[in-house]
Amino acid sequence: MRTQILMAGLLAGTSLVAGTAAQAVEIEYWQYVYETRVTAMDQLIDAFEAANPDITVKQVTFPYADYQTRVVAANMARKGPDVLQMFYGWTDQFVGGKVIQPLSPEVFPHDEIEAEFFPIVTAMKRGDDYYGLPTAVRSLALFYNKDLMTKAGLDPENPPKTLDEMVAAAKAMTEMDAGGNLSTAGMTLDMGGQDHQWWREVLVRQFGGEPYNADYSQVTYNDAAGAAALKFYTDLQLVEKVGQRGFMDEGQAAFRAGRAGLTIDGTFRLGSFSSIEDFEWGVTELPANAEGVRSNYASYFANGIGIGAEGEELAAAEKFLAYISSPEAMKIWLDVVGELPARRDVALTEENLADPIYAPFLKGLDYAKTTLFVDEAAQRQNAIDMANRILIDGQSVEESLAQAAEAEQAIIDKAK
Repeated sequence: MRTQILMAGLLAGTSLVAGTAAQAVEIEYWQYVYETRVTAMDQLIDAFEAANPDITVKQVTFPYADYQTRVVAANMARKGPDVLQMFYGWTDQFVGGKVIQPLSPEVFPHDEIEAEFFPIVTAMKRGDDYYGLPTAVRSLALFYNKDLMTKAGLDPENPPKTLDEMVAAAKAMTEMDAGGNLSTAGMTLDMGGQDHQWWREVLVRQFGGEPYNADYSQVTYNDAAGAAALKFYTDLQLVEKVGQRGFMDEGQAAFRAGRAGLTIDGTFRLGSFSSIEDFEWGVTELPANAEGVRSNYASYFANGIGIGAEGEELAAAEKFLAYISSPEAMKIWLDVVGELPARRDVALTEENLADPIYAPFLKGLDYAKTTLFVDEAAQRQNAIDMANRILIDGQSVEESLAQAAEAEQAIIDKAK
């Protein structure tokens, strides 16, 4: 049955592509190392090659920390990939650095893209050109450890719905050892994970502010609302004492180990969390504020075509990109990786909307924002530094916030 589904997906995925690739063509597909993603892509490559015996796809992977550098270096040496995965927030850097080429509108019609994909796909558009298409999209949700909730006297079937309820639940689940050190975090604090997205696109808005202007060219969070949002976040460690930056290195690691009651993370974590056997966990929407205001952050990794692909390799790359962007490929990606399909009709099925794991993420897409990064890595690091100045150095919230806003504005201005 799976083979039939994949073959059907291949036919659907190649319907956009005019013509066929020449014989004995080999192309390379690059992505960063993440076990479930690599596994899913292996399955998709096998199916694609079975239906296209004259095209070979070689998957090449690198550690996430090295990935962008390796892509840029290979491109400069004219040895770059034919098809590559990239975070949407890297688009300006990859377009400006001539790493990727625009997608042919004859092969990938814009009206079809905009009718069939979630609207956040337009973050891959620059001027009149699209530079990539996603297989899946992401939003954020609150993961909770049901066993720790039960142990703390909380109802594991009634997770926190508001920020106040979240803090109260986290305090109830927090445990200290005999030496007064944190042994179980009520909630993870990981600004280098997804907390910088939660602060930027969720908390700032819930405290009455806007992180940027409409086109994300001006930083606007350096105000009372931004300060209140940042204070709420840092107070989780300094005042409420429900978590600690660096606890077990990463928030997702602490949660996987059963040492954290709550963690905010994305759909991409579902694949790895599914292997947890020591406790039961659940997912709920990000908590609303006291007035019921919700927000979320939506993102995705897209697949684009390398600047060096031309001729037979370009035709093969387009055919492969069409397949891994097809509805059937998205269903496989959902099953293996846990990320939501990027096409609305594949994602918004009755089955998915009724699923207790997928539903919170799908609901979050309705009110999510997508940050238009100019340099995602630098902007993320700026948020990490902002929190660390408060949590480690004791700087005031207002001073650290102002410093962060000035630094991020400089990053944005430099990219113009």
